[in-house]
Amino acid sequence: MLIRFLVVAVLLLLFWLGTRKMRMVPGRGQSIVELGLGFVRDNMVIGTLGEKDGRRFLPVLTAMFFFIVFMNITGIIPFLNIAASSVFGLPLVLAIISYVMFIYAGLRKHPGAFLKNSLFPSGVPWYLYFVVTPIEFISTFILRPVTLSIRLLMNMVAGHMLLVLCFSATHFFLFTAGGLYSLFSVGTFAFGLAFTLFEVLVAVLQAYVFTLLTAVYIQLALAEEH
Repeated sequence: MLIRFLVVAVLLLLFWLGTRKMRMVPGRGQSIVELGLGFVRDNMVIGTLGEKDGRRFLPVLTAMFFFIVFMNITGIIPFLNIAASSVFGLPLVLAIISYVMFIYAGLRKHPGAFLKNSLFPSGVPWYLYFVVTPIEFISTFILRPVTLSIRLLMNMVAGHMLLVLCFSATHFFLFTAGGLYSLFSVGTFAFGLAFTLFEVLVAVLQAYVFTLLTAVYIQLALAEEH
C-alpha cells in the first residue's frame, strides 16, 4: 500500500512538472508528457474508438495506462522490489473499472437493446438460446473482468518470482556456497539483469494490453449491432 501511495504521488508530481508551464514550443518535460499522452491517444483510444467516442473516454483510459505502467515498474526499482500490481486487489479494482465503463457505454448508447443483444444474439434459433445465452453471459459479463485482472496479476507475479530466483541464487552461490560454486553467481546475476530489462518491457506491454482491451470492450458495447 505504501508503494501504491508513492506511485500516485510520483505520477501527480511528474505530470504537474511537465504541464505547469505549457508553451507553444514545448520544453523537454512538456515534450515527454505530450509524447506519452499522444501515444495513448493515437494508438489505443482514438484508433480504437474513433474521434468522438475516443475523446469521451480518453481521460480515464490515459490515467489507466500510466497508472498501470508505474504500478508495474516498481518491481525493478531498488528498495521497493515488488510490483504494486502483483497483489490481486489492484488488478481486480482496475478490471472492475474497465467492466463498469463497458456496461455504462453499452447502456448509454443502446439502453433498450444492449443487454438483450449481448445475451440473445440475432440469427440464433430460439431453442439454442438455452445454451448460447448462459455462455454469452459468462464470457461477456464474468470472464472479461476476471481474465483482465488475472492476466495483469500473473505476469507481474511471474516476473517478480524470476527476479527473486535469480538474485537469491546469486547470493547463495557467492556468499554461502563459496569456492568454485561462486562462479555460478556470474551466470545467475547476468540472468537477473536480463530479466530486469525484460520486466521493463512486460510492465509497459501489460499496461498497453489492459488499456487496449478496455477500449476494445467499450467499442464493442458502442457497436451499432447493439
